[in-house]
Amino acid sequence: MDVERTTDLSRFALGGYVPRRACTPRTVEELCAILAAVRELGEAVVFFGGGTLQCIGNPPTRYDTAIDLTALNKPIAYEFADLTISVQAGMTLASLQRVLAQHGQYIPLDAPRPVHSTVGGVLASAWAGPRRATYGRPRDFLIGSSIVLSDGTLAHAGGMTVKNVTGYDIGKLYVGSLGTLGALVRAVFKTLPRPAAQRVALASLPERTRERAIKHLRTLSVEPTAALIIDGFENEFEESNEGDGRMLLLFEGSTPLIERATRDARSQLGAAGVPGTRLIDRGAIDVLQRVVDAYISPAGRRSATYRSAGLCTTLSERLDVFTRACRDANCRLESITDLRTGDLIARVSATAADHLERTIVPFDDAIATRLDRVSILVAPEHLRSRLDAWAGSPAAVPQMRAIKHRFDPDGILAPGRLVGNI
Repeated sequence: MDVERTTDLSRFALGGYVPRRACTPRTVEELCAILAAVRELGEAVVFFGGGTLQCIGNPPTRYDTAIDLTALNKPIAYEFADLTISVQAGMTLASLQRVLAQHGQYIPLDAPRPVHSTVGGVLASAWAGPRRATYGRPRDFLIGSSIVLSDGTLAHAGGMTVKNVTGYDIGKLYVGSLGTLGALVRAVFKTLPRPAAQRVALASLPERTRERAIKHLRTLSVEPTAALIIDGFENEFEESNEGDGRMLLLFEGSTPLIERATRDARSQLGAAGVPGTRLIDRGAIDVLQRVVDAYISPAGRRSATYRSAGLCTTLSERLDVFTRACRDANCRLESITDLRTGDLIARVSATAADHLERTIVPFDDAIATRLDRVSILVAPEHLRSRLDAWAGSPAAVPQMRAIKHRFDPDGILAPGRLVGNI
């Protein structure tokens, strides 16, 4: 493995494990050679991008070598007239959006910390942000990919044609695999024209107005592309949290459509008892980004953050479950409820780090028995090995294990990181 070695191994630590070595391949060919050599040695590998979403998933059951893919960060081809782009997977989201912006295009990926988050990391984690109810998930924009398999073989799927129907859409298989099937080195996306106008409407919800405001929002003639209620997270937003939280609505489209949507939203919120709405045009997406960043914002050793997925109609019920569980554990609850996707982000904080250590395991068990489709986004590193990142295992785990064995028969790629300790 005659490639660049990284001497600072601490930044590659996961769940108490520190690798024995870290490599940074500069070319795909180098990466192929590394994986072939690692397989011969029987060592376990974890792939790294910006590291922002490594908090997702279980810690590896064994871990010898970290492979840093951030040097594979170049655009490969951009057919802007055809709304397609091909990039290396180590490219950051911010860099990708800058390239697309030169031709008035974008991809609504909505991942945390885009200056550091990489294309490969977002796809490997299957991250899906608040605007997916309008535009779809990142995997819906993926039309081609290249993967380095565990034996160093380079495999390809799809291409630069949006309507390519040749063969199986195997590129989607790697989305959400957390690096357990191979290393994503190239991604081909379809792109979208950038909206002519974007506006955020922010409103503080007085006491006992939350449910009325949600009910009135369902009657809007122009649906927002994102609709969130933030309760807590004062450190991230530097604003006091009073009443029933803060509502954030994002509208995108033509200027006349945005003006119409604003008038309608203000009218409906006013009818619900919300006294005022602040409008933000310049930097509207930056405001949404601050919320998305808060999804994985750690609060030191005193907190853990959960993501509960489900129908929008069950948001209040799921929030009540977390509220009662936090009350029983004497912990503080902060939440972000997504009125479009049904996601509930719940950050649970203890008064002291040792208090969280005593309460988080029984708290985690209580949540798992009361709710399905709950995952841990962030937890203190010293506790991750004691917590399952997913509440239970899906029925498809046997099929997932079979796929894992087919693609990684020696079990060297991020062993144990996926659901069911795959």
